[in-house]
This record gives sequence, C-alpha cells and structure tokens, in this order.
Amino acid sequence: MRIPFLRPLLLAGLTAAAGHASAQVTLTISSWVPPTHILTEVQKAWCEEVAQKAAGKVRCNLLPRAVAAPPGTFDAVRNGLADVSFTVHGYTPGRFVTTQVAEMPFLGDSAEATSVAFQRLYERTPAMQEEHKGVKVIAVFTHGPGGVFNTKRAIANVDDLSGLKFRVGGGIVNEISKAMGINATLKPSTESYELLSTGVMDGTLFPPESVEAFKIDKVVRHGTTFPGGLYNTSFVFMMNEAAYNALPPDVKKAVDEMSGEPAARMIGRGWDQVDRRGMAAMQAAGVQFVKADAAFVEAVRQRTAPLVDGWAKAAEAKGMKDPKQALADLRAEIKKLQ
Repeated sequence: MRIPFLRPLLLAGLTAAAGHASAQVTLTISSWVPPTHILTEVQKAWCEEVAQKAAGKVRCNLLPRAVAAPPGTFDAVRNGLADVSFTVHGYTPGRFVTTQVAEMPFLGDSAEATSVAFQRLYERTPAMQEEHKGVKVIAVFTHGPGGVFNTKRAIANVDDLSGLKFRVGGGIVNEISKAMGINATLKPSTESYELLSTGVMDGTLFPPESVEAFKIDKVVRHGTTFPGGLYNTSFVFMMNEAAYNALPPDVKKAVDEMSGEPAARMIGRGWDQVDRRGMAAMQAAGVQFVKADAAFVEAVRQRTAPLVDGWAKAAEAKGMKDPKQALADLRAEIKKLQ
C-alpha cells in the first residue's frame, strides 16, 4: 500500500527513467522493514525524485531482502554490500552517542519537525558528522513520538509498569526504560510480533506507526501516549561513499539536492501520516488508550533528568561542544517548526 503523497514522485521518476534507460546508473537499495513500511516507500520515492532531477540517469534496484540484519546495516553500506539504506543509531550500543540528543523525552509531537530540526543540528555539529565517517549521510531523522504499548493492562503511572517485560530499540530509550523501572530487552523492531504474540514480552515502546507496520495492532490491548512523546528513535539514511563519489556530476548534484533537509522532511512527513493511520488502526482494533497526565509526565521527567547529564558527559568525550546547549537549541527549533 503506497503512501498517497509519494505516488507523484514515484510516477514522475519512473517516467523520466523510462526515457533515458541507456545512460542510467543503478543504485541498490536495501531495506530491513516490510515493502509497505514508510521507510521502504520513502527510499523508493527519494530515488525516483533523484532520477527526475537527473533526467532519468539513475534508477534504484530494491533488493528482495536486506543485505544485513538491522544492527549490521551501517557497516554493510559502508563496505558496499548495498548502495543505499538506513539504520537505527541505537541498534549498535556505544557507537553513536551525539545523536542521542534527538531521543530525549518530550521533544515534540511531529516526526517532520523533529527530523528537520535534527538534520539542521547535524549539519552544524562536526562531532555528529564524525560518528558517521565512512558513509555519505543523506539525512538523519527520527520517527514520531514514542509511547508505551502492551498486552496486559492500562499504564497510567510509573508503578503500573512494574512486572511487565518490554522490547526496546536501544539508545536513550533503553536508559529511559531503566530510569522508569521497566524490565526492558534490546531487540530490533522486526522481532516485535513474535515476542508479543508468544508472550515472551508483554509490550514494546513504539510510535503508533510501528504498531500497525509490524502487525501488533491486534495483539496489544493498551496504549499510553505522552505529550511530546516519551522518546524518539534517531536514524540515519545513508549511501555508500564510493558509490556516491563515482556518480556522474549531474547525478551527484541531484543526490545533493535531495540530501539534508529535503530528505529529512520527506521522511518525517511520511511518518506523521502513517502515525495517524496507525492510531486509527489501533482504535479500530479496540486498543484502549491512556493519555499521560501531568503527574505521570512529571514523574518521568524527574526520573529521566539525570540521563541528560550522563549523555552530555559522554557526548563531550566524543568531541561535541556544549551538548546541553545543543539539546536546548534542538528543543527550540522543534517548537518553532511545530
């Protein structure tokens, strides 16, 4: 099922490609999420937009299966197993530290706003760029505001989390979970259905989109949402550096024009759309929702406040200048964009 706003890009790109097949560069795309997932759809739409800008001189070949498991995707792209892909920073603990700035609690209610603000911060932060050395970064981005979903009971305060087992994706969300006393296990999102449907886990921390995308909307029974999101997950959309450097000048120009903020905005806008669809799917499936009240939010804020100090110290060690100011700037930028 294609996301409606992506269709014009796909059709325009395909039309351009058809008329210039003889001079095409082919880029291989790897995706470890389902074909209908927003991240697969956006990768295809991004490539077709590049093709349109480059007068059809580039096309993408979406591989039938991922070239690596999610945690290995960054290295797979760096090493040339695929030309284009994405990964979650937190799937490789300790490797990406500065990017955790975009994963803190209560940042914003829109994936588009957080993604664009995150990309702007990335562009002016050398330490963040250094952590991605070895690949051509097309964009950094986040998913929509994360919430708590489970199969057992309503979660209206921190104490309600006691005794439940949750899947988390790594990064700051792992630390947030510990601070809230959650019994959390680091697992990729692609394993969520098996973990919850078999009872190995009781719940997961997800944006609404992922509940539908990974087909657990009929497994979970309860959801708790937070103003600004309990957390975000940070991602990188990237290209093999050698493949990028080998592109003809006009194709490279098209890639550059579709890198940075345009790509971050495209992904974020698409994610917001499927978040809304995910919420509708859960409501149709009878999932019972709780909106975290002021007391719950404040309890989370107090418990997670020390995480900022710990992160800032680790980010400084990675060469990031004034991490706390960077976080404040990110919050201000998101607020302005929303």
